[in-house]
Amino acid sequence: MKLKHFVVQFTCTLLIGMSLFSCSSNKSDKTVKKIAVVISTLNNPWFVVLGETAKQRAEELGYEAVIFDSQNNPSKETEHFDNIIASGFKAILFNPTDAKGSVANVKAAKQAGIPVFCMDREIDANDVAVSQILSDNYSGCVLLGQYFVKKLKGKGSYVELLGLVGDNNTWNRSKGFHSVVDNYPDLKMAAQQTGEFDRNKAMEVMESMLQAHRNIDAVFCGNDAMAMGAYQAVNAAGKADKIMIFGFDGAADVVDAIRDGKIEATGMQFPKTMAKTAAEFADKYIKGDRDFSQKIPVAVELVTQENVGNYAAYGKAN
Repeated sequence: MKLKHFVVQFTCTLLIGMSLFSCSSNKSDKTVKKIAVVISTLNNPWFVVLGETAKQRAEELGYEAVIFDSQNNPSKETEHFDNIIASGFKAILFNPTDAKGSVANVKAAKQAGIPVFCMDREIDANDVAVSQILSDNYSGCVLLGQYFVKKLKGKGSYVELLGLVGDNNTWNRSKGFHSVVDNYPDLKMAAQQTGEFDRNKAMEVMESMLQAHRNIDAVFCGNDAMAMGAYQAVNAAGKADKIMIFGFDGAADVVDAIRDGKIEATGMQFPKTMAKTAAEFADKYIKGDRDFSQKIPVAVELVTQENVGNYAAYGKAN
């Protein structure tokens, strides 16, 4: 009897132990992996779309996704990376604050075994991020430059509002634009100043420019937020019908403004495409794929008053 009782007790204990192990294993297997979405700033609708689309696609692929707002502050970005590395995230979908300054953060993630996929903005290193999915800013602004020359008929005075000076997108856009416009000696740039990709800052800068340069014919803006800020300043000065404004992004308010005849043109980027691609690359990497191109260019399309009906905010019309 004692032996039988011992066998029964041992068998029960073994079964309970196996059951607990099985439950533990299943719980571990079902733990949702986390992906971080680090965005340079959420104080711009374009970047909100980039971040939310990346988060949504990651969640569709079965991950928990968390958005971190760097507020255009490299120090805040570094804090985010420190927290992400310490919190068990499996990948980072990254929109940098600074081409050079952000490299150290990506290196730290790489050393911790966390892959980084850059979206829209690049970093000045080709062997740190797994891949960089970027708008073809230079070519997009070549198209804008050509349209700019056409609208001004090859002559006139203009000003340029640059984006953040530490962002490669700023200079790629400016260089693309000038690669065309500088070939026309009768097109004179009266001033060039940063509006920091910010609507309010651009409005302030444009107000000052209008005081110093009263006879300008056009404004080239490095993004649509600045284009809207420039329009506000030009409109308040009573010159909306005399000064042509050109932007870059494909933001909702600028697409509407082009349709209403307030802004001449913009370069349509595709943030949803970049965000979805980054999330899908991260999923493939986590599952074992290591075959990624270092840079993936995404074409930019010219949106004008002639073809605006083909476009909606941040992409093609349905």
